[in-house]
Amino acid sequence: MFTKQFILKKVAQVILHVLFWVCVLFFYTYFFDTNSSKFEDTLLFSLFLMPTTIATTYVSTYKLIPQYLMTKRYWRFALYSLYTLIISIYLLVVSIFFSLIYISNFEYAEMNPATKNIIFIITAVYLVVFVVSAFKLLKLNLEQVSKTKALETKILDTQLKLKEQELNYLKMQIHPHFLFNTLNTMYGFALKKADETPDMILKLSNLLDYLLYQAEKPFVLLSEEIAHIKDYIELEKLRFNDTLDVQINISKTSESIMIAPMLLIPFIENSFKHGSIQNGVLRIDIELTASLDQIHFRIKNSNSESSSSKQGIGLENIKKRLELLYPNNHELTIRDDTDAFHVELHLKTIGNA
Repeated sequence: MFTKQFILKKVAQVILHVLFWVCVLFFYTYFFDTNSSKFEDTLLFSLFLMPTTIATTYVSTYKLIPQYLMTKRYWRFALYSLYTLIISIYLLVVSIFFSLIYISNFEYAEMNPATKNIIFIITAVYLVVFVVSAFKLLKLNLEQVSKTKALETKILDTQLKLKEQELNYLKMQIHPHFLFNTLNTMYGFALKKADETPDMILKLSNLLDYLLYQAEKPFVLLSEEIAHIKDYIELEKLRFNDTLDVQINISKTSESIMIAPMLLIPFIENSFKHGSIQNGVLRIDIELTASLDQIHFRIKNSNSESSSSKQGIGLENIKKRLELLYPNNHELTIRDDTDAFHVELHLKTIGNA
């Protein structure tokens, strides 16, 4: 069912087309009126040219250009354009005979000089056709560019949504894994009714707050990540007692450095879970250097041949998150030796990523 807006739009288009062709008629009358003393004859000849001009123009703009040129069917475009040219020239030749027979009464000398020259007539007609076709081609190209941009935007939005879904999935993987390890430690302390249990609960509470709320943010302050790394290490120290030796060396130039949440903690967790006690001690060395341009993180834990090559869900998870959050802006090196497990991460900070 046609709406009022649709009808008004079509009426406006018809009016614009009519006005345009009236202007073309005046152009023809002025163009062919050279050295002619009979304005009425020139106007009549121009009127006779109008159907051929209109037909040729509409065939070009509504058939040849959109259906063949824009769709890159060049052979058909050339062939049908040639057909159109031949037919239109034939009709223009007929217009000359019309001028000779009906306007000049077979008196060749009485004909308007402009109406005798077929090249002159073809130039006038195809000048209109070419101008209108050029505007049509420009309009179609602009529409195509607009559609392409809209499609690219839609694709980017879809990719962004998929990226967000994948990141959320990876975060969901972190939650149960991290909680299981920490709660398992608390369970051991609760069985022993240790005095350290309240402090452990407080640190776990801080970690849970970070895990459940801060981790939902795209980026957090590096200082927050470091603070929770220290809380996690303190929890593990309570579990390992005298069998743990952790060395931490942190150097950062600014408090405004940002990082994706829960990006470094899985490395720490992996060292505790898969590291091996050698000579009665699990040794873990952590080094973090950060500036406004980049973050350099190293961690090494003691290892044994029997526990070699054990990389938990945390490391696989972090590799995927780095690819999503820092594409082409990170370098992760993992080396598994017989006596030590090494992880080294170079990362461009958020301001330059």
